[in-house]
Amino acid sequence: MMNIILLGPPGAGKGTQAALLQANRGMIQLSTGDMLRAAVAAGTPIGLKAKSVMEKGELVSDTIVSALIGERLDEAAGAGVIFDGFPRTLHQAEALDILLGQRDRHLDYVIELEVDEEALVKRIIGRFSCAKCGANYHDSFHPPRVPGVCDICGSTEFRRRPDDNEATVRTRMAEYRAKTEPILPFYADRGLLRRVAGMAPVEDVAAQIDAILDGKS
Repeated sequence: MMNIILLGPPGAGKGTQAALLQANRGMIQLSTGDMLRAAVAAGTPIGLKAKSVMEKGELVSDTIVSALIGERLDEAAGAGVIFDGFPRTLHQAEALDILLGQRDRHLDYVIELEVDEEALVKRIIGRFSCAKCGANYHDSFHPPRVPGVCDICGSTEFRRRPDDNEATVRTRMAEYRAKTEPILPFYADRGLLRRVAGMAPVEDVAAQIDAILDGKS
């Protein structure tokens, strides 16, 4: 029952790699963003607390996030988990140690997806998807075979995420460097930190992660 953290700035590919680990290894992805949205939609006690905070435009507290993580860990008993989006701060990293210890779990690896900021900005601001079937595309790296027509369903309607713009991306990266990068020494000192080349093709990044989890790297 392996427990890992995937770290990296927004757009580094954490969600993609987590999905592959779920499919190939039966691990469970614990994405705080997804969990918060699901809890709010379901109207759970924690979700109601989170909704109240979010409607005020405030950040959800570590207490609420930790409680949500604890609930999901209980639901995932017997399965390995992938933490995506948590911890974001040193305080959250310390809280995670407590949550895991209370459930007789421990971290096996903390894997950072290293990226080139300029290349990552280009990767993010160029991405878009089909508004009908959700197929993903990119202006430079993966455009539709026929310009303006979805390869999958033939739709001519596409959409871009409103936060996929350069100013927002750079702000999110600056926040990552300021708040999340300081936790790297916390895990490095414990021998848990591993780094992979996050700008490589998806399958190459997955191979690097597999090598780490299989004890070959």
